[in-house]
Amino acid sequence: MPDHDGLTVGAVASLVGITIRALHHWDALGLVTPSARTPGGYRVYTAADLTRIHRVLIYRELDVPLTEIAPLLDAPTAVATEALLQQRDRLRARITHLQQMTEALDRLIEARQSGILLTPEEQVAIFGNHWKPDWVTEAHSRWSGTPQWTQYAERSATRTATEWQQITDSTNALNAELAAAFQADIAPGTPEANALAERHRGSFTPYFDCTHSMQVCIARTYIDDPDFATYYNTLTPGLNTWLHQVISANARAQGINPDTATWT
Repeated sequence: MPDHDGLTVGAVASLVGITIRALHHWDALGLVTPSARTPGGYRVYTAADLTRIHRVLIYRELDVPLTEIAPLLDAPTAVATEALLQQRDRLRARITHLQQMTEALDRLIEARQSGILLTPEEQVAIFGNHWKPDWVTEAHSRWSGTPQWTQYAERSATRTATEWQQITDSTNALNAELAAAFQADIAPGTPEANALAERHRGSFTPYFDCTHSMQVCIARTYIDDPDFATYYNTLTPGLNTWLHQVISANARAQGINPDTATWT
């Protein structure tokens, strides 16, 4: 309670809105020490002590570390000003970092919603004239609740158009090798065909982690989905069927029954 010579630690804590524990900690650090005593011997804070407490609160609000506040309270004006200028620079750097984090978060949110941060025009320019931007919307409506879509969104959120182009170039190069292997009559189940199947599975890594079972499910669309069938057959007629067989044979070698494989 208030005393005619000052305020007790409890009264000060209530007055300025901090805890008694914090005041004891500040006392231990030498930030603010009660400078008077009651007739009964209790330490109390004077008006000057309260002024010092408010200065500490200001510095703390500015995110100045407690260990740096004590020297500032008693430092000459020039020294204190330089310290505050340094703190201002740290705060500006922190603000910049937070802005960058906010932008990254916005991109992740957008990627989760759209799946790819490219305009329809950019998508066609990078992925080719066969590409249909509506495919991304369809994929979102079908897979948005899966872990694979989450991986896809997270990996897409920071990807630039140049990086998408590199992925596309790599995919095109693999497709060219697949077409050449098909034309060379490489049989499904052979070591060379299995190696190509593994490279095909690895081509999904930029999007999500693809298991052998998932790869089989994807390969089924090369037979069942007219868009995918047309895409591969445009490269080489019959490539879609051969690739499906290659992936199925490789999965069987990995202990997966391609006839019953599921999206796991």
